[in-house]
Amino acid sequence: MNRNKGVTGPQGFRAAGIAAGIKESGALDLTLVVNDGPSDAAAGVFTTNKVKAAPVLWSQQVIQSRRLTAVVLNSGGANACTGPEGFQDTHTTAEKVAEVLGTGAVDVAVCSTGLIGERLPMDKVLTGVENVVKELDSTVEAGLNAATGVMTTDSRPKQSWKASEQGWSVGGFVKGAGMLAPNMATMLSVITTDAKISGDQLDKALRQATSRTFDRLDVDGGTSTNDTVLVLASGASGVEPSFDDFVALLTEVAGDLVKQLQGDAEGVTKEISITVKQAATEAEAVHIGRTVAEDNLVKTALFGSDPNWGRIAMALGRADAEIDPDVLQIIINGVSLYRNGTRDRDRSEADLSGRDIEIVIDLNVGEAEATVLTTDLSHDYVEENSAYSS
Repeated sequence: MNRNKGVTGPQGFRAAGIAAGIKESGALDLTLVVNDGPSDAAAGVFTTNKVKAAPVLWSQQVIQSRRLTAVVLNSGGANACTGPEGFQDTHTTAEKVAEVLGTGAVDVAVCSTGLIGERLPMDKVLTGVENVVKELDSTVEAGLNAATGVMTTDSRPKQSWKASEQGWSVGGFVKGAGMLAPNMATMLSVITTDAKISGDQLDKALRQATSRTFDRLDVDGGTSTNDTVLVLASGASGVEPSFDDFVALLTEVAGDLVKQLQGDAEGVTKEISITVKQAATEAEAVHIGRTVAEDNLVKTALFGSDPNWGRIAMALGRADAEIDPDVLQIIINGVSLYRNGTRDRDRSEADLSGRDIEIVIDLNVGEAEATVLTTDLSHDYVEENSAYSS
């Protein structure tokens, strides 16, 4: 896995990220990714939050054709809860990108991230579109700038790339540090590939990959209004991989991006994996893992390096799933602390002083398994989110 490359790693793509003045800080805040083909297959998954941002509503419409030429993304404003005017701003942005690229607005997806409830400064956005096109390139630096231009509270850009043995590759970037509890996607991510694959197959592959990667990260229970993951295929490698091979590499790259999201979550001091084993169904395993991941008492205990298995037992016990406390087991960092209805080894034997914490919950009621990733609840998380809009 190569984290020095991202969306420009695969053949057939150019990207850029510039400072358009949307952010008062002067940081990079406008990104453009362009697929030069020969194919323009694309697919996307989006937030299941009922309060959807204007760019999500727009992109959901245009992706129905399973094709895209470009994706334009801005940070510094979510364009969510902005009414018909906000949707028109998104449409106008897509039209501007289409104008300068010589394509149609329906071939352009739009993504935004930042504070909810404020209109975007459209004069800066539209001028920025004109300027970002001039910076388009297929270099590693251009890809890095694109990944940087979507950052909000992220401390660093997040990108990944990997090539197959057959000569095609998958690359991408992602942003996100808080409001991470995905259902179909998480925050903003653009993934590219130079494999030959149809739009319908791409859609199927993306849903399989995100269900086991992006959907398994839950930092704080907040499903964003803007969550979007898009994948674009140029076909420029000339190689048509098997569907299973494509899903495997797409899942690997997506999984690496998700690990970077976990490691850069707001206020993170612990990176926590919760594996639920021998559940009745995979869906129940995910639900139990997410219930534990979102529990504030569990998260604060882990922040304090306290192996308080009682909080884990409490949290999983309130999940709507098949659970028998008399046969389940809770293991923290390799130490069995609860087994068959009572305490097992002394909690002091579990060392939580490091950054990585592994929780295994063995239900002993079935054969399904799933892992959910989360983080602790720290002082820094509370302080950062208490002052986000002020």
